[in-house]
Amino acid sequence: MPELPDIEVYVAALRARVPGEPLLGVRVASPFLLRTADPPVSAAEGRRVLGVRRLGKRVVLALEGDLFLALHLMIAGRLHWKEPGAKLGRTGRALAELRFPKGTLVLTEAGTRRRAALHLVRGEAALLALDRGGLEVLEAELPAFREALTRESHTLKRALTDPRLFSGIGNAYSDEILHRARLSPVTLAARLSAEEVARLFEAARAVLREWTERLRAEAGGGFPEGVTAFREGMAVHGRHRLPCPACGAPVQRIVRAESETDYCPRCQTGGRILSDRSLSRLLKDDWPRTLEELERNEALRGRRG
Repeated sequence: MPELPDIEVYVAALRARVPGEPLLGVRVASPFLLRTADPPVSAAEGRRVLGVRRLGKRVVLALEGDLFLALHLMIAGRLHWKEPGAKLGRTGRALAELRFPKGTLVLTEAGTRRRAALHLVRGEAALLALDRGGLEVLEAELPAFREALTRESHTLKRALTDPRLFSGIGNAYSDEILHRARLSPVTLAARLSAEEVARLFEAARAVLREWTERLRAEAGGGFPEGVTAFREGMAVHGRHRLPCPACGAPVQRIVRAESETDYCPRCQTGGRILSDRSLSRLLKDDWPRTLEELERNEALRGRRG
């Protein structure tokens, strides 16, 4: 799922292309995409773009007439920019096209499940009603961060990815933040010391800033393509069994439903291997509970091989 750094780079790319331009036409190819009926999407056509911003994980185009187009990409949605006259690609993957004089913004979604959402609303209040209310970490001070973190009884992983608590943070960057802070994803937020909360706060701000700047540099003024949750240079996310860049221990993961948590057992959990419900139930007594057991099992497998 595109998260805060990815959305910020999309926003920056659109700010360089569409403000002041009229929205010439809107084509919605999927009946599952458009989540509002009043005003009708045709009301956006012909309106000039007044601005582009991020709202949580949404890209928002502010239009004349106090209208706002809000795009939520969910897990598999991606944005593409096509110059005038360029082929728009496979129409089966294009859920929507927003046509401007300088080019066309195309929304695609991989897979067969349609989760991406397009809202057209009138007025700032209607737009803000789409916001889940999470704290903007890069704009916050430590006390506000502490209050959001401990508002509900959650593990750190769940707290960071709850859009009601924190804005724009998802599966990938929560893993990177927790690794930077050297904290276990399953620790309860309420049990952190004041020093650990401060460390997590600084890690969150640093990771989000660093990756936003890195992705902007990679885009280099072009439109960001190849947005993915698994990026070269990440410390733990998407690096299952690869060595932790800080200590060399093999990165471990927990998979639950469609969510994956990656962590370093040496840097974050004191050598403990966290339980993956499906695998630990399957392996039972063979499930390694510590990094030492895991390394011993791997060594035995190597000898047998």
